[in-house]
Amino acid sequence: MTIRPTRRFLAAAAILLIAGGAEAQNTPPAPAATQAQNGVAPEAINAGVARQAAHRAAYRLSLGEGRNSGITAVNGAMVFDVQDACEGWATRQRMTMTVTDRDGQEVETVSDYATYEAKDNSRLRFSLTQSTGGAVSQRVAGEAELKPDGSGLVRYSEPSGKEERLPAGTMLPTRHTVLSIETARAGRRLMAGPLFDGTTDEGAQDTTTIILGWNATPDANPRFPLLADQGSARMRIAFFQHGNASGGASSPDYEVGLRYYENGVADDLVMDFGEFSVRGTLLELTPVPGGC
Repeated sequence: MTIRPTRRFLAAAAILLIAGGAEAQNTPPAPAATQAQNGVAPEAINAGVARQAAHRAAYRLSLGEGRNSGITAVNGAMVFDVQDACEGWATRQRMTMTVTDRDGQEVETVSDYATYEAKDNSRLRFSLTQSTGGAVSQRVAGEAELKPDGSGLVRYSEPSGKEERLPAGTMLPTRHTVLSIETARAGRRLMAGPLFDGTTDEGAQDTTTIILGWNATPDANPRFPLLADQGSARMRIAFFQHGNASGGASSPDYEVGLRYYENGVADDLVMDFGEFSVRGTLLELTPVPGGC
């Protein structure tokens, strides 16, 4: 069996960072082009940002469906730290995953991914180091700068000297969280636009989010106190190479299904790569103090 490139898994796993908002009392609204596209009023976005919760979350990774991939098991864990850094969000994702095929062959992937995102959607610093089988297999690092309309430029320090243009309406990870939740709360079922998170050296990806409806009634017996009074929505997010998502004519590179709570926490994750899927189960969730 040939295991699919692990960078695709890293990009999908990083959707959890999109689910990892932090408190932001003074975040400006998203670019006007993105607001118009998704039908969310600026005042609703600002209200949603104020509800985001800085937190630490730990997830267990397991095989969802093997399908015809030859993969028989996935075992691993992901831990996320999301902190309010005054004018931005500081996030860190650490992941260890072992994939086993039908012949008993095991491949272990370890990653360390960190970002700093400005609260006005203007800048993202990012760094990713990934090891496979004990050897470094990928490094990506650099900084993205966005204009008020969401267009901008990514300058990579790894690979050194590489640059990529970002299209108008580009969302950074936490901005995407806010828009997804507020789109759901507004009763809308679809959100689309480019997203840049720094997990690859190929610039922005196009995304289409299908929302299954907003549940305003919190769970009667929540497992985690941080979710005790939170409404939620189940969503499915499809990721495409930029420029290939028009009209729904192409198949996504991968998809992520999840439930977003009103404070930006996500659970019930399924990362779908076509040939197989990986499930992420929330095991621990604690608030992170801080802010300005």
